[in-house]
Amino acid sequence: MKYDTLIIRYGEIALKGRNRKSFYDTLYDRVREQLLDLKDIKLKKRFDHIEVVLNGMDYQQVADRIRHVFGIQSMRVAITVDNDLESIHSGALRVIKEEEHIATFKVSARRKNKDYPMTSKDLNYSVGSFILKNTENVTVDVHHPDMNLQIEVLEDTTRIYGKVIKGAGGLPVGSAGKVMLMLSGGIDSPVAGYMMMRRGATVEAIHFHSPPYTNDRAKQKVLDLAAALQKFGGRLKLHVVPFTNAQIAIRDRMPENYRMTIMRRMMLRIAERLAVKREALGIATGESLGQVASQTLESMNTINEVTNYPVFRPLVSTDKVDIIEIAKNIGTYDISIRPYEDCCTIFLPKAPKTKPKREQANRFEKNLPIEELMEEALAGVETIDVGKQTEALEDLL
Repeated sequence: MKYDTLIIRYGEIALKGRNRKSFYDTLYDRVREQLLDLKDIKLKKRFDHIEVVLNGMDYQQVADRIRHVFGIQSMRVAITVDNDLESIHSGALRVIKEEEHIATFKVSARRKNKDYPMTSKDLNYSVGSFILKNTENVTVDVHHPDMNLQIEVLEDTTRIYGKVIKGAGGLPVGSAGKVMLMLSGGIDSPVAGYMMMRRGATVEAIHFHSPPYTNDRAKQKVLDLAAALQKFGGRLKLHVVPFTNAQIAIRDRMPENYRMTIMRRMMLRIAERLAVKREALGIATGESLGQVASQTLESMNTINEVTNYPVFRPLVSTDKVDIIEIAKNIGTYDISIRPYEDCCTIFLPKAPKTKPKREQANRFEKNLPIEELMEEALAGVETIDVGKQTEALEDLL
């Protein structure tokens, strides 16, 4: 059986007030971007859903394209039949038989066409009785059915809904402003980017690269992580910051146990400058409370001193095991565990300070040409349009 329509429902957007239209329009744009090259289908905006007219295309192909689009609560396939009872009966039976492992069902009819001669209750009974007479080992369960067979009587046709496909939830990317993601080559920061996207933020990534101590494979690893994140939020830009000289200066001039703290403060200063330039409203990191020395409350407090920008830490209360599970689910884990070091792993002190003081950090930094090092790093930033690069690679294959 061929389904002819895919209905996209949103969840949290429905709770919005006067600004709901802007969220809805953003979701429509994200869906349209993912389906732009499928010329046979047609998108239609409706009051409480987006309708995808399949025109013969397999619904699974379309659903796979948009299942990662944030803002979609669920998708449901449907067939369209005539309004006469015989067509509704046969259509409902086809949908039930199409779904595997259906042992129980209920019928939920709704009449948008109030002139239809049968009430919703009568239609429920009629369709349910017809299905029971024409199937084996299928029973009615109105409380916990395997399938809630929804029937919607419209003006000229009736729509019968089949399989439900779970969406990604959240809010559509682009509905909550822009943040700069400090993207290392590790497991945590890509997950943090994913979590920010799920709340509607547009993400641009910043990566600190320290050749020759970090090589081109480490850089490619981060590019691949950025490309993996794109399926959740559209085209992504990556800003690669040359950080070698800053790290060498910190290594040579700072007390060993404060090197990590000073390095993170330097990174945050540079991230803020890029955020201002790129008109972002915050900075996101993959930090989780207590995971390493630079992620204690004392360290976060001392590191945060150097910026007035909001620093978002979506993983702050998340266990490492749970972060790894999310990374596997979103397709970044296997990339993150490639054995190529990022700049955070070089020049590591033997015993980093776990409770650094702001006063101490400020005193040590007086021996560091902070502004000069920042300007040098910012002057050498390489901005990569990851989406454009990915498309170019695909064209070569």
